[in-house]
Amino acid sequence: MIDRLESISRHYAELEQELAKPEVVTDHEQVTKLARELAGMRDIVEAYRDYREAEKAHQEARELLHAEKDPEMQDYLRGEEAAAAARIEELNERLKVLLLPKDPNDDRDVIVEIQGAEGGDEAELFARDLFQMYTKFADRKGWKVDLIDARESGIGGFSKVEFEVKGQGAYSQLKFEGGVHRVQRVPKTESQGRLHTSAATVAVMPEADAVEVELPEKDIKVETSTSTGPGGQSVNTTYSAIRITHLPTGMVVSIQDEKSQLKNRDKAMKVLRARLYERKLAEQHAEQDAQRRSMVRTGSRSEKIRTYNFKENRVTDHRINLDLYKLDRVMEGELDEIVDALIAAERAEQLAGVSS
Repeated sequence: MIDRLESISRHYAELEQELAKPEVVTDHEQVTKLARELAGMRDIVEAYRDYREAEKAHQEARELLHAEKDPEMQDYLRGEEAAAAARIEELNERLKVLLLPKDPNDDRDVIVEIQGAEGGDEAELFARDLFQMYTKFADRKGWKVDLIDARESGIGGFSKVEFEVKGQGAYSQLKFEGGVHRVQRVPKTESQGRLHTSAATVAVMPEADAVEVELPEKDIKVETSTSTGPGGQSVNTTYSAIRITHLPTGMVVSIQDEKSQLKNRDKAMKVLRARLYERKLAEQHAEQDAQRRSMVRTGSRSEKIRTYNFKENRVTDHRINLDLYKLDRVMEGELDEIVDALIAAERAEQLAGVSS
């Protein structure tokens, strides 16, 4: 392990030197790439520095204790030696976790798509609630949320909403949200006060750099039309709505959020790149991606990853059998306890795989 840590530390120092070169500073793509790689190693390098300092402190305490004759000073030095040993053990465990294989997309920005699934109007209202929950979570993290496209339903919900989340570690935190989210509550539209069960699907895609997903003009078909709102109401009379078809795959992206055709095109291309990048990842990691995608499948309530029970003020994550009785706070964006538990479960599974 030490040899690997030394190698990572040397590579980190080399990247820092590379990033400081004048010809690199002016190259935005290269700066982004190097900064992302440095960020991915920073925690390991800092923990290893602390580990080496703890080892040095432990060795010094042992040498001083060996030479010390005063009983009181010996007791003090034994305490220092024990504290340093405990620190070494703590950092050793931390480094084991940090050295686990890391998802290369963890530090990327993400594109999130939420759609109402089973449950009609109530499912679409819940889709809006999820969008607001993630927006508040992002705000707590200091991330930026940009709306890409929103298809509003007649009663204020979303049949579909797409948005971008920009910030350090966005994908590492939000990737666990992909799947079917089930809600149990009395809908606003329910006059008899009966409990209904509905569902919305969430897809989380790491945002792809332009250089990673090439989109030559011959591979795309771009169509324009006037934007329309709920019920066919015209949003504006200019041909600003964009529909892009990726001819090799048949993948279609439609955006009408902005009044500017150019802005809608940029957004559509960003979504298309993210979808194609996810497809590329799926081909590279077919088994892993199939497992994640199986959670969404048809959007059926029976395929849920999480349940939101408003009557009991309970949220349950079925993947790790976690129950929290503070749904009201979760809906206000307090997702850290759930996300941290999912990350811990993933790490425990990885550690078990390493040790077996």
